[in-house]
Amino acid sequence: MIMKRALLIVDPQIDFITGSLAVDGAREAMDSLAAYIGCNAGAYSHIIVTADRHPFAHCSFRDEGGRWPRHCLHDSVGAAVWPPLMEALYACQCPVTFLHKGEDAEREEYSIFASPAASRRIAGLVAGTDVVDVCGIAGDVCVADTLRDGINLFGPDLFNVLTRFTPSIDGGETIDSIISKFRLSCDR
Repeated sequence: MIMKRALLIVDPQIDFITGSLAVDGAREAMDSLAAYIGCNAGAYSHIIVTADRHPFAHCSFRDEGGRWPRHCLHDSVGAAVWPPLMEALYACQCPVTFLHKGEDAEREEYSIFASPAASRRIAGLVAGTDVVDVCGIAGDVCVADTLRDGINLFGPDLFNVLTRFTPSIDGGETIDSIISKFRLSCDR
């Protein structure tokens, strides 16, 4: 029996790779992910890409009382998907869906599932899927929250973490603890 797989890529954006909120190892991880997609896109029935898309006065920004520098401003270069990854997504023969989060200035949305509309959309996209491979930036923030929320909605058996494509600010401690706690499968 052939397993139906989806790929969920969390926030592969320039600001998290070389921009205002760059994560160590993100460039290498996203370049490797682009190469992986080039070789493995046929294994997926769907690829879902999430992206922060913040207004100028978003509550997460330090100058608005938040904890992060200004990042992923809507329609800015920093909010764009990493170009090598975008090229791989464009070239693959798999359906690709882009979903945005963090568009409400008064609300933080680390997880794509915090957006009710996006959550419903993902539920429809992964219906009948056996495995959702998850990766992206940063493993200890948006990927971790997306995984926790996804597990609450769909259970842990649906998710496999592609850790080699998931750089973290904390060096991987948070994502490793989630993998361990929920006994998630992972590819290192």
